[in-house]
Amino acid sequence: MLNYIFRRIFIAFFMMIGIGIVSFIVIKLPPGDYATTYEGYLIARGATQEDATRAANIIRQQYGLDKPEAEQFIEWIKGIVTEGKFGYSFAYGKDVGVLIAERIPMTLLIAILAHAISTVVGVGLGIYVAPRKYGFADNVWAIISFILTSVPRFSLAIIVLYILVIDLKQPSVSSFFSPQFVFAGWSFAKVVDMFQHIWPVLLIAGLGGVARNMRVMRGNLLDVLGSQYVQTARSKGLRENTVILKHAVPNALHTIVAYQGTVLPYMLAGELEVAIVLGLPTLGPLFYEALVNGDIYISGSLLLIYGVLILLGNLLADIFLSILDPRIRYS
Repeated sequence: MLNYIFRRIFIAFFMMIGIGIVSFIVIKLPPGDYATTYEGYLIARGATQEDATRAANIIRQQYGLDKPEAEQFIEWIKGIVTEGKFGYSFAYGKDVGVLIAERIPMTLLIAILAHAISTVVGVGLGIYVAPRKYGFADNVWAIISFILTSVPRFSLAIIVLYILVIDLKQPSVSSFFSPQFVFAGWSFAKVVDMFQHIWPVLLIAGLGGVARNMRVMRGNLLDVLGSQYVQTARSKGLRENTVILKHAVPNALHTIVAYQGTVLPYMLAGELEVAIVLGLPTLGPLFYEALVNGDIYISGSLLLIYGVLILLGNLLADIFLSILDPRIRYS
């Protein structure tokens, strides 16, 4: 067991280095940089081409954007490893680590809660509809899951925003708290107020996950229910609920557990459209703005963080799978 874990950690280390290289290459592929964006901004404000180009070149020299890409990458990684600094944000005028630290707690909270809702509800519904194959409940939930996976998140976000603002007259939609709780210490009232503001994101980001988990769990459980050992358990006179929950469900969970390794970055990206529509200060809109503005250290750092989360998630999923099914650790 320990050898299996150490082997997976060893592989993950080299994968992390590869993710850093690929992240930097990806963000440098589009033509131009932040200085190019700034140059266009100055021209739009009435500056001459010569003055705008001169100002852009000053920015490139000041922040090292005129250096070779390999040198920029080495300095970026060196700053992360030795000083814990992810670079400087040109648009915000702050260290990227500070920007991420300001937004990541609420982003992770939303992502984890949305993931928990989608997993618990989705798996529960999958267990419920599988024994009722092609029945009324199965057909109804199949239609609902199709709708949930087909409707774009931003459309749902616009509908929810309209209901909140026009029908419910809810203030402070683009904030996590009401004005009186923004600078107040944590209390039960502040937690309640926070959930009153983030429930639209939890609902919309989790809906697609509910549908996906339900369909996967239903399909896996139907396969397992046709196995010989399940028929043997039934022939022994065990109750159907015991056969399903004790014998069939554990073996149908493998795909769900493996999926947990990639789900957190998916949830972090899943709140992107909703957060943009509602104007919430999370990592999603920050990532989008960085890509638009050519703010390479924000976009590169977030790509690196997402990649590391995928690695850690897959590592934990492999460990849980090896506990759930000991045969996996020897494969």
